[in-house]
Amino acid sequence: MKYPIEGSCQCGQVTYKLHEAPKIVMACHCTECQKLATGPFSVTAVVAAGAIEFSGDLKEWSRIADSGNINIAKFCPDCGNRIYHYNPADTATVKLKLKPVHIEDDTIFQPTVHIWVSEKQSWYEIPEGVKVFDKGP
Repeated sequence: MKYPIEGSCQCGQVTYKLHEAPKIVMACHCTECQKLATGPFSVTAVVAAGAIEFSGDLKEWSRIADSGNINIAKFCPDCGNRIYHYNPADTATVKLKLKPVHIEDDTIFQPTVHIWVSEKQSWYEIPEGVKVFDKGP
């Protein structure tokens, strides 16, 4: 895999460059992520904050997660695409909401962990061989 990997929001106003592989890629099945993804789960790559750079204007929205952690979402003010989330108590990582563009090997973004499966859609079958957590890890 050649780095950096580049991605953007839907309208292209916000872009990012990822300089190294994610620490982990998760599929989250919680109802909040189902709303976010408008699908059965969202895919999130946990990356080191120093390994990614963003450009463009971002707006912010926050909520308190079931864990009690603050979850701050950064998104494009023009098209509304979520770009990343972070917890202000953990500034070492960001949770990138994947929008890769023209990458040679998209398998680096294949989820190896499925979380909050207690809230997953009944019709979705989790692939064999991945870690599964009823709630968060």
